[in-house]
Amino acid sequence: MYPIKKVIIGLDLSDLDKTMVEFADFLANASAVEEVYFVNVIKNLYVPKEVLKEFPDMVDNVIKERKKEMEKKAAEFSKGEQNEKFTFNILTGKIADSILKFTKEKDIDLIVMGRREKAAQSGALSQRLARRAACSLLIIPEGTTPKMDKILVPSDFSDYSKLALEEAINVARLNQNVTEITIQNVFTVPTGYHYTGKSFEEFTEVMRKNAVKSYKNFISKIDTKDIKIKSVYSQDTNEDVTTDMIDKAHEIKANAIIIGAKGRTSTTAFFLGSIAERLIQLDNDIPLMIVRPKGKNAGFIEFLKEL
Repeated sequence: MYPIKKVIIGLDLSDLDKTMVEFADFLANASAVEEVYFVNVIKNLYVPKEVLKEFPDMVDNVIKERKKEMEKKAAEFSKGEQNEKFTFNILTGKIADSILKFTKEKDIDLIVMGRREKAAQSGALSQRLARRAACSLLIIPEGTTPKMDKILVPSDFSDYSKLALEEAINVARLNQNVTEITIQNVFTVPTGYHYTGKSFEEFTEVMRKNAVKSYKNFISKIDTKDIKIKSVYSQDTNEDVTTDMIDKAHEIKANAIIIGAKGRTSTTAFFLGSIAERLIQLDNDIPLMIVRPKGKNAGFIEFLKEL
């Protein structure tokens, strides 16, 4: 995995900014992080030329005023220990497009966006960014405490799960190795189990043992950097594995869920997996990181312009 060196953090000049600035402090305290770019997007800065002739400083003054508001927010909520890493940037246009363009220009490793308690648009923006960004995305629910000492990594033992676990290990190392990582595999008993002559309970145990075997093979190929890792196996009973993941996260009191984005190919269109999509929809109280190999974005005419 690429180390996290450059981070974008969105500020919208609302109550959510307190949470975002506190997470900025948390990330900036990691020695690997070199730059934290606070961004705020002004959707419309268009002024007719005729009006600009009469008020030539109008746009510049708007940008300066907005930047001062951002700096004031950071000064109010930051502990100031690493604020030399902070810069404040005003973007214009559609929010997702502006952030994605800035991400490419600055070669960003991680986008951090907030999620308001009662705002559906926060989830919609997060989904757009998760689908199209050429880097990882961290979604922070409003009011979350910046602490990542218990991380849940849902895993199907695929390459995408490997990326997620490696990122979790990176986070643990940034957190002075005090983080505990729990890998969760959610398995389903197939419909045709009864043709084997085994009972439901017996075949459940068959599936669990297969998951344990797969995990041992999976973890043997990963350098865990001496981070404490625990494996758990959950049986899906309602045909919605994401609820099992969220339930487990709450059970272990996780303060982060890290999952890999899933693609259809490795070189062209890079789509967001259905489980990651659903976690964005359902998880409204635990920070969620969607991990993507840096440089792999949606492509395919920007996912057909979000369909």
